Amino acid sequence: MSQKIRVLFLCVANAARSQLAEALLRHTDSEGYEAFSAGTQPSEVDPRARLALEQLGINTEGLHSKPLESFDGQQFDYVITLCDKSAFECSTLPGAGEYIAWDFEDPASSQQPNAYKTTLQQIHERIKMFVLVKSKASAPVQTLAPVTLFKCLADDTRTRMTQLIVQEGELCVCELTVALQESQPKISRHLAQLRSCGLLQDRRAGQWVYYRLHPQLPAWISELLAQVLKADDPQLAEDRLRLHSMRDRPDRAALCS
Repeated sequence: MSQKIRVLFLCVANAARSQLAEALLRHTDSEGYEAFSAGTQPSEVDPRARLALEQLGINTEGLHSKPLESFDGQQFDYVITLCDKSAFECSTLPGAGEYIAWDFEDPASSQQPNAYKTTLQQIHERIKMFVLVKSKASAPVQTLAPVTLFKCLADDTRTRMTQLIVQEGELCVCELTVALQESQPKISRHLAQLRSCGLLQDRRAGQWVYYRLHPQLPAWISELLAQVLKADDPQLAEDRLRLHSMRDRPDRAALCS
């Protein structure tokens, strides 16, 4: 049996959002994943979050608020933050194979009716998408048909990202964030789509995750993307200028195999 994928969810208080995510991932795929949660300033599990889970028929046994320090020295395949504050504080967390930033409104401060139910539903949809994308990551790229390719690239952000990766060979999330002047969650979301369709492959090196064209792409796709670069796209030139002006870029030479 293959080893389970370890995922740590983080928010500030570890009271609601990260607790919901932990329980939802266990509920969605307990065979493939081990789910944990913690907080940078832990308090107690919000009873309204526990109630929302129980009303959906999801087991809440064992849920309790934990400090991030309780996981010192442990390794995780994914560390996922649920709010901007924890994303900022944990962006260089040791032991994280891949760092992902999600952002959901805190139901405790929301003025919306049924805030906890709404937040639970939003996180549940994101969890299901996360599991689906990761399960498709190993799908054979030979199934990438022309219509799939063009659907995958039918977005300005994904097209710009792909062109930049083709030009540079390999880029990480932080580099794409600077080059395209977009938020990290948006960049990560589009990278996940490019990877799920088989166009990109990622590799982890410490706290960094790098993306490149999948090495098993059919020749016609590689040739097509290479030809696109000859169009001298002014947008690509601007993106590359911002990329090469970026300070403190990851030391790829020390990380690449």
